[in-house]
Amino acid sequence: MLNERLEEILEAIWVAREKKKSSVQAVQDNCAIQFTDSELADLEKSKMVMISGKDVYFTHEGERLGEIIIRRHRLAEVLVTSILKVKKSKMDEIACEVEHSLQEEVEESICTLLGHPEMCPDGKPIPPGNCCKSHSREVLNTVTSLIELKPGEQGRITYIKPDSHSSLHQLLSFGLSPGVTVTVHRTSPAFCVKFENTELALDPVIVKNIFVWKMSCMIK
Repeated sequence: MLNERLEEILEAIWVAREKKKSSVQAVQDNCAIQFTDSELADLEKSKMVMISGKDVYFTHEGERLGEIIIRRHRLAEVLVTSILKVKKSKMDEIACEVEHSLQEEVEESICTLLGHPEMCPDGKPIPPGNCCKSHSREVLNTVTSLIELKPGEQGRITYIKPDSHSSLHQLLSFGLSPGVTVTVHRTSPAFCVKFENTELALDPVIVKNIFVWKMSCMIK
């Protein structure tokens, strides 16, 4: 996993390449941050780029990750301008913040919701994802109460709306917090979930107040 600064550099390498440029200076001119030589070296050590004199090029792995990053950024641009109605002057700044938090299943759902856009608001191409290639028209992943999931279904916790502060602290002490993926083990006679090698029985009242991003896969 790369940090956000290194992802910004990979994004800038992609943009510079679209302009048929490969120099370190061209990458810096297209980068949202002022990066250092040591950060470029970190990318080289991670086998994401190759540095040759004053030029920098993607490795196969770096290009693959760069495509993912640029796709998420440009999808975020479409999202914030078309759905959230953010002013274009603020588009890039907010898209930069959004892109780093987009996980794969969220990204594909947003892309499907937007109708698989091929261009961002600036007219730059958006690399297609798996959802585009399969012409998906249904957003399979949605935020819902955990109580709605069936045995075998999974969801990543997005937020908890506890009926009391004590129940929230109790859930946190068990390790149930936003970002954790849970699998419903059974719903009766008790509602049981599994997560991180733990199985836990929960009161249905509490379960109703746990909201998850429903995953499209089902564990048999």
